[in-house]
Amino acid sequence: MAASTKVLALESPTQTGEWTVVLPRKGRHRRNSRKITIAKGQQQEQQQWVPTDLEIDPERQSKLMHKIQACMKKIENSQFFLAFLDQMQIPKVLNHFHRVLGSESQLQMVIYGIGSIESHETPRLQLSLALLMKRKFSWIGDIEVFDPVLSATESQVLEDLGCSVLSLNEQGRREAKKSTLFFMPHCEAELYNNLLQANWGVESLNRIALFGNSFETYKQHVSFKYYDQEVSLMNSSVAESVTHILAARRFIDEFRIETISDDYFAAFHDSSWHFFKLACENELQLN
Repeated sequence: MAASTKVLALESPTQTGEWTVVLPRKGRHRRNSRKITIAKGQQQEQQQWVPTDLEIDPERQSKLMHKIQACMKKIENSQFFLAFLDQMQIPKVLNHFHRVLGSESQLQMVIYGIGSIESHETPRLQLSLALLMKRKFSWIGDIEVFDPVLSATESQVLEDLGCSVLSLNEQGRREAKKSTLFFMPHCEAELYNNLLQANWGVESLNRIALFGNSFETYKQHVSFKYYDQEVSLMNSSVAESVTHILAARRFIDEFRIETISDDYFAAFHDSSWHFFKLACENELQLN
């Protein structure tokens, strides 16, 4: 299936004074668009969170559990999953996981921005892949999940699946004090940038394995070559919102994911494993 044309567009400012840069993606759900938000004033602080609806609906809970189990079975029996597992176990990738683990026995998994697992199949497929990874590899440990759109019913299903739903909106600013796998397919650029900024040090970044949007693709979207001269498509505000993403490309090993089938394109296109390989603080210059 032919890939869609990717265009950088600058929308009008919101009522809060924010500008949004949207990089259109294939598919209809807006959460799968590459979106960069530039907020006026200071960054948002971490906040306590509870679902907007406090009632757990047993019928919806049962139906959602059935849907997720069906998604897990679909992925587990797919060529996509076989190729995904093969890639995780090639020596170069496996060596990165071993390096991130260090002396620890397991990688904690943190899932940000999963979206509504009840409303759309794409988030269910993404969650199912994370759950299957934990089932397959003993070195993947407990799973924590957060997205502010989650309902009480969705949160309960996640708990039933063995995940912990965070009660704090960390805005992606989790410091990796231990070896951590951040699972963030198709999140907004702001979340990746927040995560990197919170961990902008040699020890913290080297403790991270990140699954999410290709950082190399971000670079392709924000600049282009014109007669061997690099031309930026960003104004200063947009550039600031992706500063750490673009700077991190200098010391990242990135491994692109093959979707294999159109069934998994919407959920995993332009996704990559990212591993940081830093030796000294001098490599962390932003410019």
